Amino acid sequence: MERLTTPEQAYQFVMQRRMRGETVGLVPTMGALHEGHLSLVKLSRQTCDHTVATIFVNPTQFAPTEDLSKYPRTLQQDCDSLERMGTDAVFLPANETMYPDGFSTMVGVPEVGKTLEGVCRPTHFQGVTTIVLKLFNLLPATHAVFGSKDYQQLRVIEAMVRDLNVPIEIVPGKTVREPDGLAMSSRNRYLSEGDRRRALLLSAALNRASEMTQDGVSSVSDLESEMRRVLLGSAETAGVDKIDYATVVDARTLCPIDQLRSPAIALIAAYVGQTRLIDNRILL
Repeated sequence: MERLTTPEQAYQFVMQRRMRGETVGLVPTMGALHEGHLSLVKLSRQTCDHTVATIFVNPTQFAPTEDLSKYPRTLQQDCDSLERMGTDAVFLPANETMYPDGFSTMVGVPEVGKTLEGVCRPTHFQGVTTIVLKLFNLLPATHAVFGSKDYQQLRVIEAMVRDLNVPIEIVPGKTVREPDGLAMSSRNRYLSEGDRRRALLLSAALNRASEMTQDGVSSVSDLESEMRRVLLGSAETAGVDKIDYATVVDARTLCPIDQLRSPAIALIAAYVGQTRLIDNRILL
């Protein structure tokens, strides 16, 4: 596996293969890799002739009060995992490479990014769109793979690519879960043993919404009330510490709906201890 550190190396690696008529899959990450990330690498290898991963903890998608300094960094372990998966190359840019002195251009956020995370984390998606477009320019791959656990992020990137005519195909990967149902996340390592148990309330709430849908419940307010009830726990079981949202929306636009209709998705963002977790489930 080649380690690429400069924009010139990254661009040349991809273009040499593109000029041979070969496909290249890009898997952008912030490192601290788990099986969810590696499933995206596997999907890229199944889809494309070559796969390039990136590892860059992007500062512009963190607000001043968020966990940039604490975000886990496990570079050597990550590179070892990528190499075992058969990744052809990994791009490891420095901060000053991506954001040189005087950097001032940011990419606007499409409409689908202005609700939910766009309200709770107002600067987040501008950082995401900016770094992803920069990576697409530096590594002009034929395909890019993003996980569906960050569902709104996936929709934001799809919209950006469509709106700005970026010549790349976005490939969604499935959410990967622990055996007990917890969605894999780099932030799971922050959880204490007790918090880890409470984190299961996110998947439990989504499961409950799915069960209600299968039983014929179509009222979004009823589904959302039940998800919040599960998240808040009971006299016997402690709940999450804070709910940013537990909602059911249109799966394409992420706009609010009153009655369940296809396609629809349930999304949750909640704090367990100091750790903010997100999860989702397609309902129709």
